[in-house]
Amino acid sequence: MAKKAKQAEEQLNETAPAAEEVNETAENTDSVTKELQAVIEKKNEEIAAMDDRYKRLVAEYDNFKKRTVKEKENIYTSSVCDVVTEILPVLDNLDRALGAFENKESAEYKGVEMIKKQTLDIFIKIGVEEIKAVGETFDPEKHNAVMHIDDDSFGENVVAEEFQKGYCFKEKVIRYSMVKVAN
Repeated sequence: MAKKAKQAEEQLNETAPAAEEVNETAENTDSVTKELQAVIEKKNEEIAAMDDRYKRLVAEYDNFKKRTVKEKENIYTSSVCDVVTEILPVLDNLDRALGAFENKESAEYKGVEMIKKQTLDIFIKIGVEEIKAVGETFDPEKHNAVMHIDDDSFGENVVAEEFQKGYCFKEKVIRYSMVKVAN
């Protein structure tokens, strides 16, 4: 039995350094694991920062696109209004010319009338509309009152007469209607 005890002791002595190696390996594994966890946390923070940066960049680009579309639309609206403003005196002169004709059946009258109609058709095609005035309630957003009359045949704040036609483009007034307001 003593022999067996001696063999057991020898085996124990042989395994003792192995146990120390296991403990040392476990400690090394723990330190490596901690280092790896620190690296993973650092990488996760970098990913979160990049993700935030990406989202901000996408939002900024989306805002840029919206702003560009809006600016483009404003430039178009402004350009149409500028061109129509330059053409309106010609249209006013066509109205005056039509009023000056005594013979409404003459070829000249019909020619001027066709030019006026063609101009108004172009206005309609691009979205320019006449502002309705006579018989409508006075609206300072669309009408410019230059005269006031008291007349019981009209209601309160009703446009009685239009001296100059007004025009608008997409809710923007190009020229206000010059009107006479009753009561």
